[in-house]
Amino acid sequence: MTDRRPLLRAIFDAAVAAAHPDVVLSAHLPPAPKGRVICLAAGKGAAAMAASAERHYLDTLALDPERLTGIATTRHGHGVPTRRIRVVEAGHPVPDEAGLKAADDTLRLAAEATADDLLLVLLSGGGSANWIAPVDGVSFAQKQQVNRALLRSGAPIGEMNIVRKHLSRIKGGRLARAGHRAAEIVTLAISDVPHDDPSAIASGPTVPDPTTLADARALVAKYNLAVDDAVRRALDDPKNESCKPGDSAFARARFELIARPKASLDAAIRIAQEAGYTIIGLGADLEGEAREVAAAHVQLALKARSEGKRTAILSGGELTVTVRGNGRGGPNQEYALALADLLKEIPDVSALAGDTDGADGGAGSASDPAGAVIDQTTFAKMNSLGLDPRAYLDNNDATAFFVATGDLLLTGPTLTNVNDVRVILVD
Repeated sequence: MTDRRPLLRAIFDAAVAAAHPDVVLSAHLPPAPKGRVICLAAGKGAAAMAASAERHYLDTLALDPERLTGIATTRHGHGVPTRRIRVVEAGHPVPDEAGLKAADDTLRLAAEATADDLLLVLLSGGGSANWIAPVDGVSFAQKQQVNRALLRSGAPIGEMNIVRKHLSRIKGGRLARAGHRAAEIVTLAISDVPHDDPSAIASGPTVPDPTTLADARALVAKYNLAVDDAVRRALDDPKNESCKPGDSAFARARFELIARPKASLDAAIRIAQEAGYTIIGLGADLEGEAREVAAAHVQLALKARSEGKRTAILSGGELTVTVRGNGRGGPNQEYALALADLLKEIPDVSALAGDTDGADGGAGSASDPAGAVIDQTTFAKMNSLGLDPRAYLDNNDATAFFVATGDLLLTGPTLTNVNDVRVILVD
């Protein structure tokens, strides 16, 4: 049997490369203002975006270094060297003290902007956890508890961010409100959310928020989230309503997407096409429970195989896991584990599922796996070790399963984030 792992990895790498800040950012950067460029960045690509912005303003435009300042808050392990913009590595997916201080410093810098200054906001996925600024009356520990409850609930990212926005002093347009005196607020974003909703990327710190406190309360009830009374009071307090369309905070604010999941999925599809596969493209916006989506994709693979078609099934989006066990993993590993369970008797099928940021679930370490790969060697190892994928699924313990089979996808930080890429090759 031909080893398809190099091809699977090439498909994944093409998706990542298409969204790297070094590739997508510089063409969108605005001209230098009369005063300062104040760069405020958050997310897994924040440091790489800040470094790219520095090269543009300091090297290409020869801006006086004294006129460039800022702070980039990124996930631990995702920092890169910068000259003028300070990089802070902070917690993700659960916020930490570094993110708390960085968010305060970010709000303070925004408030210092004058009518001569450009407020340049650079966003990528992960910004919601990196910028943590609880509303009055909610402690940092209580905000962390809400995040943990949301992560375990199975709620899609858009719903998680509705709750986060209404418990924050920086999300839901509030960063734009803090920096409203700037000559212009320009936000350039790498999308990590289905349908590229600006108000959902990093919880929309510089754009209007159409969702309400009532929406947030309804989600706490829907998922039966265990939250403190202080959080419930905050979600009842009209002062914590997010900034709505028409707010003066957005009078001089502009938002632009510079990388989208669809463009990365298209880059992945091109590699599969060049390798001679017929494409089943399922789109860049898939959501749903990882194991249920996997079951649907297995049916497509079996149909293609029964028809004798050499087929590549590709999809993006962001799947979820409702955590019921006490194992380790993430949506991509759980998806791959469900595939392994359902395809274990089927030859000539291989698959990869990975998060383009290089971390799928995990504990917030730079060494967390990006996802997993499966093929006939997985099934052989599974059989020789007597591993039951169903038992690992029941405990949400995909990482342990793939450690045993040697099939974790380990990329390290990629410095971007355009959601997940999943590919099944049927030979």
